[in-house]
Formats: sequence, C-alpha cells, structure tokens
Amino acid sequence: QVQLLESGGGLVQAGGSLRLSCAASGRATNTYFMGWFRQAPEKKREFVAAINRIGDNTYYADSVKGRFTISRDNAKNTLYLQMNSLKPEDTAVYSCAAGTRYSLYAQDYDYWGQGTQVTVSS
Repeated sequence: QVQLLESGGGLVQAGGSLRLSCAASGRATNTYFMGWFRQAPEKKREFVAAINRIGDNTYYADSVKGRFTISRDNAKNTLYLQMNSLKPEDTAVYSCAAGTRYSLYAQDYDYWGQGTQVTVSS
C-alpha cells in the first residue's frame, strides 16, 4: 500500500508560479512510477506529467510543456510539480498518482492522493 498526500496548491495570478508537493508513504515508494493529473470543474481528468522511478525520464502534456517541471526526491519520498507562467486554464484540482507502469493514462496508476486545488486568476 502507498499513501499519497499533496500540498502546495492555492490562488495565484496569471503568470505566477506554484510548486506542488506529493509526500509518499508506505511500501517501497521509490519503486513506483509517478504522475500528476488534473481535473477542472465539469471536465474529464487529464494527464499533466509523469516521471520514471529514478527521475531521469519525464513526459509532459503539450498544454504544460515548457511551463511545468516534474521531479522527485526518492530520499525524501516526495514528488514535485513546479508550475510557472500559470494561466487561468490551469485552474483545477491536481492529484498525484503512483503506478507500476510509465504511463499517461490514469487507469495505469494504482494509488492516488486526494488532490490540491490550484486556482489561477486572470
């Protein structure tokens, strides 16, 4: 079992930055692939970014490429999402996830956090 807890969300103006964290606890957390997903009101959950086990390979949705950076610190069992140049359309609940496959599909992830709200004002 793996438990995930996100933090770092909040309200920010367009063009601003936020850094999300996802603290992982449980069994062998550093053996999991990790990802960030988001869901805006009345929209489907969408992939944001993924990272492999050792953190040397990352993948991003086109909508965030060049603005967001996913990283992980396995010594601290923590996943991060640095979000720069935020836009109102980035407003959503952001959730981290852990799985045994390097994937951009939600169904490939086994464990999920509860999510943290990010609101970007124009």
